[in-house]
Amino acid sequence: MSDTRSGDPVVSRGLRLHGALFLLGTMGLSWLASGCGQGAPEPSGKTLVSEHSSLSTDNGMSPNGLSVNGLSNNGLGTNGLGTNGLTSLALSNAKFKNWFNSNPPDYSNMVMSYVVACAYPAGSSLTYTSSTGTTYTWNGRLGLTPDWNSGKRSSSLEQGLISACLAAHVNKFGVHMTISIRGLDARGTAIPVEATEATTFTEREAAFFGNLFTGDGAFVCNDRANFSSAESSARACGIPSQASGMSAECPPLVHVGNCAPNCTLDNNTGRYTSCTYGGKTYQPLTTKLRSADIYRCGDGVCQISESCDTSKNGNGTSYNSCASDCGICP
Repeated sequence: MSDTRSGDPVVSRGLRLHGALFLLGTMGLSWLASGCGQGAPEPSGKTLVSEHSSLSTDNGMSPNGLSVNGLSNNGLGTNGLGTNGLTSLALSNAKFKNWFNSNPPDYSNMVMSYVVACAYPAGSSLTYTSSTGTTYTWNGRLGLTPDWNSGKRSSSLEQGLISACLAAHVNKFGVHMTISIRGLDARGTAIPVEATEATTFTEREAAFFGNLFTGDGAFVCNDRANFSSAESSARACGIPSQASGMSAECPPLVHVGNCAPNCTLDNNTGRYTSCTYGGKTYQPLTTKLRSADIYRCGDGVCQISESCDTSKNGNGTSYNSCASDCGICP
């Protein structure tokens, strides 16, 4: 096992929306890989590289695609990392090994890929060799928790930031879609926003917050109006069609409605600085999308979040009954 860091960030390979096929395993868990399905665990001795290496420059652009089960059953409260730090030494702890081995390896790899991408900065990585001899390399991306990464016990602030980051990366459809994450790390340093990122990711989406380590849960609020009946997105977990309550799209995320009554907005940066729910206050992360990633029935393309006209009369104009884009259901 090794904990490697580099001062030379890898050049970005560009903004892109790329699909990922996903297979449901015996526990209904998704294996997510850039553009390819993965049916069985890799053979012993195989080295697996994190998907986040494809966007490893120092900014807030990040590919989402964490399965819903990855959010609800991630084991952050029981795998020992909260107490022992997020380092190679901590990965040798019995609690972490037991957690990693108790899940299908593809699932554990997926969860850790997103945890490390949220926690570690770009240009750094965390490597783990499982009991089967398979080596996993998880690449850093956002660098939200410098103290936890150095081996310290995770603070409630860092726990909240990792929780918010995981929640922001959940995708109902198992696809990878690049999002822009805005916010501060645990030391108050802003996630860098490049000029092209600022001008490309202009659609306000949501704020995410909570604490998955303590069982508080994960919450999301709308940074825009709810979708109309014609609108949808592969980001179904971020922008709901419902006002509030347990997410109909992505449980266990809880939608708390509009951000304005629940969160404090920094008008200068457009970021939410704090959100309060259930009597507890958290530091959130704010997300933005490209305009092209919000789909509308009538644009001539049958998107993954849309379906055929269920009324079978050819007049359907809602995202889940869209005749013009997806035809009439048989």
